[in-house]
Amino acid sequence: MLEIAVEHHDNYVSCRPIGELDAYTVAQFRESLTQLSEHRFILVDLSDVPFMDSAGLGALIGGIRRARENEGDVSVACNRPALTRLLHTTGFDRIVPVCETIEEAVEALTNPNSD
Repeated sequence: MLEIAVEHHDNYVSCRPIGELDAYTVAQFRESLTQLSEHRFILVDLSDVPFMDSAGLGALIGGIRRARENEGDVSVACNRPALTRLLHTTGFDRIVPVCETIEEAVEALTNPNSD
């Protein structure tokens, strides 16, 4: 079972799936990202996702595409080494910022040229 916590902040909205992101739960995650794509900035917090398969990755990529079609953007916060490794190995971190903390992900999202 998957829970999705959505929080609205001043400059962004956060989407925090809680549970495994796989073929059985991905529809709910995809639906949430679709609903949030109207927001300018979306932060996806994967800190409570113990496992994600290719279906979860696909939903995340689809959410990024929809957000960008609406002139928005996405960043990812992930403090789980196995998931971070997956995101780096698949090249996911080349299309959106993948940060270890929520604070870093917010900074990457709202100030993309601040390096």
